[in-house]
Amino acid sequence: MNMATVLGYLFAAVWVGNGLFCKVLGWVPRHRAIVARILGEAHADLITRAIGVAEICMAAWILSGIVPRINAVTQIVIIAIMNIFEFFLVRDLLLWGRLNAVFAFMLILLIYYKEFCL
Repeated sequence: MNMATVLGYLFAAVWVGNGLFCKVLGWVPRHRAIVARILGEAHADLITRAIGVAEICMAAWILSGIVPRINAVTQIVIIAIMNIFEFFLVRDLLLWGRLNAVFAFMLILLIYYKEFCL
């Protein structure tokens, strides 16, 4: 198995982990709290689960190998936007606070490296 394949599986696992376990199944209530604070309490459960389903779909897209460069750009944009909002609006709810931005940037770099350098 080559490095690109391993990274693809890793990225898919990250999306499934966050989507299924943290959001759809609600095992990490902090994710719902983030959604509630940013988008409002009224529909936080539904929106959190919908985001989780979308994340699971992202994992399926990664594993499918369909238009991988568009997939990579989509991942990068989603991760960047999500982390900018969280950094400025709910920093106190983030697992690693300000360091979340560093980890997100490292993930973005890895996604870019996998798709555009390997």
